[in-house]
Amino acid sequence: MKISSKIAPCLWFDNQGEEAAKFYTGIFKDSKIVAVSRYGEAGQEIHGQKPGTVMTVAFELEGQSFTALNGGPVFKFNEAISLQISCESQEEVDHYWNKLSAGGDEKAQQCGWLKDRFGVSWQVVPRALVEMLLDTDAGKSQRAMTAMLKMKKLDIAELKRAYEGR
Repeated sequence: MKISSKIAPCLWFDNQGEEAAKFYTGIFKDSKIVAVSRYGEAGQEIHGQKPGTVMTVAFELEGQSFTALNGGPVFKFNEAISLQISCESQEEVDHYWNKLSAGGDEKAQQCGWLKDRFGVSWQVVPRALVEMLLDTDAGKSQRAMTAMLKMKKLDIAELKRAYEGR
């Protein structure tokens, strides 16, 4: 299995790694599954997986390498780590938000954050918001921040209205 990025996140799943990789590669345009490895007889007393079941799936999203590992139910995802998606338009925000949040935890949606159906946390962030928050005019940036804190999915037009004081 060739990993094309020097640093690649490894996402630990119970047994849904291949399903998750297919789900993610179906959402992002420049994406693909690169390789699938399977458990064998070696180490079965340790990993406890049936020989032939999927062990890892190497995949790429927008050129970023990832590995999905079917490691069993030992570890669960939490919000301590999330994957950020930088969006150019509301259309792009809506696309990623709608696709990734489908079947996910609605209670985990806040300020552009969502949790997908596998428990992975994502931040769907318009570049415009980052620019607003970095503005040296504290009044503008604070109005944008206040507006963002009231949202689940981020609305660029509403953020701009708040930023501009309208």
